[in-house]
Amino acid sequence: MAQEYEQINVGKRTHKGKAKVRALRRDGKIPGVYYYHGEENVDLEIDKKNLYHALSTGQHVFEVTMNGETQYVMIKAVQYHPVTDEVMHVDLMRVRRSEKMTFTIPIVLQGEAIGVQEGGVLSQILTAIDINCLPTNVPESINVDISDLELNSTISVVDIIDVPDDVDIVTSEESTVATITPPKEEEEPVTEEEEPVEGEEPVEGEEPVEGEEPVEGEEGKQEKSSKPSGYEKEK
Repeated sequence: MAQEYEQINVGKRTHKGKAKVRALRRDGKIPGVYYYHGEENVDLEIDKKNLYHALSTGQHVFEVTMNGETQYVMIKAVQYHPVTDEVMHVDLMRVRRSEKMTFTIPIVLQGEAIGVQEGGVLSQILTAIDINCLPTNVPESINVDISDLELNSTISVVDIIDVPDDVDIVTSEESTVATITPPKEEEEPVTEEEEPVEGEEPVEGEEPVEGEEPVEGEEGKQEKSSKPSGYEKEK
């Protein structure tokens, strides 16, 4: 059964300039460009809803109709709005289904690592990998089995073995895919002796700090003891 490709509806764009491009976006179209080495670039207008649907399929190669002929393209670059994340511009590059090309494919970790069972923390360092293959045989993902990954160990690109025969890995073999490290030990909080807050009255029985007022009740005792004997009678 022949592989089916998602269709992207494109048309030639004859008007240029910022005002024309803004008007194009208001009409539900996205500006783009179609190119292939050795050929002149073609300015395009692409239906917005159709493009969003094509992007959501996860495919890497799409069909377009150019000059009445079906061509195969890959989305080489997408420009997004910095605030709304809406697609602002798209580059479509023509591909030949008989020529190998480089694609970026997501990495999917599979299995439960031994190190995680021992209490370690799994960190995925590399989430995607570059491969070289025919546009007709692009895998959806590259699966990496981490079942044998132990505590304080890593798995690198060179360790990936689940790759189709016609797919070549381009990413450096030394690149780390995932690692398992021990959990961080929680430090016990250090208890410090609290010092009296400035302006706070001392606890009963304690000597008043220099400059502080004596505790209520003590002042009267001190005044009474300082009066000479017989003071009241003389008055």
